[in-house]
This record gives sequence, C-alpha cells and structure tokens, in this order.
Amino acid sequence: MATVGVIGLGYVGLPLAVAFAKAGCEVIAVDLDARKIEAIAAGESYIEDVPEESLREVAERIHATTRYAHLAKADAVLICVPTPLTRNREPDLGPLIDATRALAEVLQSDQLVVLESTTYPGTTRERVAPLLEESGLAAGRDFHLAFSPERVDPGRTDFTLGNTPKVIGGLTDHCAERAEALYGLVCEELVRVSSPEAAELTKLLENIFRSVNIALVNELAMLTDRMGIDIWEVVEAASTKPYGFMRFEPGPGMGGHCLPVDPFYLSWRAREFDMATEFIELAGKVNQQMPYHCAAKVQRALNDAGLPVKGARIAVLGVSYKPGVGDVRESPALKIISLLRQLGAEIRYHDPHVPALADLGLSSLPLEEALADADLTLVITAHPSVDYDLLAKRARLLVDLRGVTRSSEAANVIRL
Repeated sequence: MATVGVIGLGYVGLPLAVAFAKAGCEVIAVDLDARKIEAIAAGESYIEDVPEESLREVAERIHATTRYAHLAKADAVLICVPTPLTRNREPDLGPLIDATRALAEVLQSDQLVVLESTTYPGTTRERVAPLLEESGLAAGRDFHLAFSPERVDPGRTDFTLGNTPKVIGGLTDHCAERAEALYGLVCEELVRVSSPEAAELTKLLENIFRSVNIALVNELAMLTDRMGIDIWEVVEAASTKPYGFMRFEPGPGMGGHCLPVDPFYLSWRAREFDMATEFIELAGKVNQQMPYHCAAKVQRALNDAGLPVKGARIAVLGVSYKPGVGDVRESPALKIISLLRQLGAEIRYHDPHVPALADLGLSSLPLEEALADADLTLVITAHPSVDYDLLAKRARLLVDLRGVTRSSEAANVIRL
C-alpha cells in the first residue's frame, strides 16, 4: 500500500490524511503549526468534519510532523496549503511557494505531487513545476505532477470526500494516470480532464457560478426592499418552475474559505490576458455591499420602533459563515457587528460553534442571556439548534437575514 504525504493539515488536509489512513496507507502529515501536530498525536481533532473517533481509529498510520524531510519516504505528496488574497485582493501564493520549495529539497524520483489548493489556471505548470524542478528532477519525466481541486463543503454530511467526484488534471497522461490510481483508493468517482489548467479553472468556475448567482439574488433583495416586495416569496414562487431555474437565496454576504476569495484569482489572472471579468468583479462588489445594506436595515428597524441605534442592545445570533460550523473566515457577521458598533450599538452574540471573537473582544453567551433585555435580535447565521418560530414570538424586535422566520406573521419580525 502507498505511503501518502499531506502538506497542510487544515480543513482539506486532515480529512485527506484520515481517508488515506482508513484505506490502509501510511500517511506522513506535515504542518508548520506544532499545535496541530500535538493535537493529531493526542488523537484530538480540531476540524469539525473529522470526528475524534475517526482520527483515533487510524492514529497509528498517521505520522504527524513539522519536518518536510520525512516526505522523502512518500510515494505521493498532496499540497493542501492556504491560498488567500493580499490586502489588495490579489493572489497570495506565499504559503504555496514556501511549501513547494521545502518539498523540492526532499523530492524523490518517481514521486507523485498533487496540488489541491485552489488557485488560478497556470499555477501548477508555471509556478509549482519550476520550483520542484530546482531539485534537479524534471516534471513529467522524473516525477509526476497533477492538480486535483479540493471540493470540501464544511459541515456537509451527504457529500463527502468519498462520494464527491474528484477532478484530476495531470501534467502528462502518465501523471494523470498516477493521480487516478492514488485517488481511486478513497474516491468513488474520478473525473479526468486534459490538463492542470482545465482542473484549476473547473474549481474556479464552480465557485464563481455560486458567487454570481448569490450576488444576483442579493441585488434583487436590495431592490425588493425598496419596492416593498417580499424577496422570499419571489424566490419560493420561482423555485416551483421544474426547469431552467436553480434556487439561490439572499443573505448578508458571502463567507468561508472559497466564495469570497476564489473569484478574484481568476479576475487577477484574466488581466494578464488583457481582459476584464466584469461579471465576476460585479458579483464581488454586490456581495461586499450586503453587510452595509444589512446594517442599514437594522438601523431602520430600530428607528421605526422609536429607538436610536446608539446604545441599542443588539443580540446577534450566529457569527460563523454558514450554519453548523465554527469557521468565521470572511464571515459577513464580523463586518455587520463592526458597522453596528461604529454606530454606537451594544453587541452581544450567541453561537454554539464559535466560543469567542477575540479580535472583537466578544465571547458567546448562552442564548437566554444573549436575548435578555435585547432591544433587537439579529439573525445572521441560522444554526439549526435555535427555535426561530419561538424566537420570533419572544423577541422585542427581530431582523431575520436568512429567511428562517418565513412562517411567522408577527409584526415584530423584519426580513431581508
């Protein structure tokens, strides 16, 4: 059975390490964060999608370390490091370049290297391959190289690593064949494309598709707010069409590791080809505007109730970027809280998945304590543990940004 190396033990890398270990592989798990290494050694999972019992079942086959040297023993190495944006919203390949250079120092003949980190078309061939070739080995001849984008939706249980089709693009046909043989150990369906570039763009298209359609329905939500039309009623009605329509729901903006970031990778790359990706950039602009629209809606709701936003006690329900997870990366809740604080509101929050927001100096309160004497309750992320119909009856004033109170006709409820 193969020995598999995994670089980067976050929401992509750790599930991969566990999956290959379950398949009987020896796994060399590398991360520069010593806390993650210690947690894995202790059988403690820090990723919600990896139950501790699953990690402990395969603990003897996962060898966690901060040292790249151990990767010399691997038959294949998967790179799963972050690919964020700079402050100017341009690709930040720093973590990827550092990881690739470190791997090049221990790269062995006939090893397979697969990049899973989301990036712009051309990264695998133009950036990763030359760095690895500093080892003196040639990509596609002495070692194998491919791109296979992660398709992880944190908190989801119906589609996981095993039953989500795996897209693979190899630098050569033989590179693709080696990657297919590897992922065939843990994935039920493989989708082979002609090149790393096609695989890289496939991942971006998936997320750009969502970004553009979320922006479209969010823009309509802002319009219907002015027109006095219920956007949720419109979405429900349109969703009855059995063809030609795919349902997307409005919300306070996009968050997470992919949607707010990935489209900018392609728009940046497109500028190198003298093209402006106007749909992509407009979608980003609309979605970035949503927290401002939501904060203004809260301010209007308080004003209509005869309350100033300054000094108002606002209970925020849900601060992670999506229900059922504790990930706050790019969460619109953070921006909305900051905007309301700037207006003088007193913020407290309840989120069973996020114990604290250190940067904002806030800690999650028990639901009853958060709601006590609140002038306004604001639903930003609708975790399934809350009874929102009961909440609508109890709250003095409730602003629902997720449409979870659609069954309520209470006069104190205001929806996006």
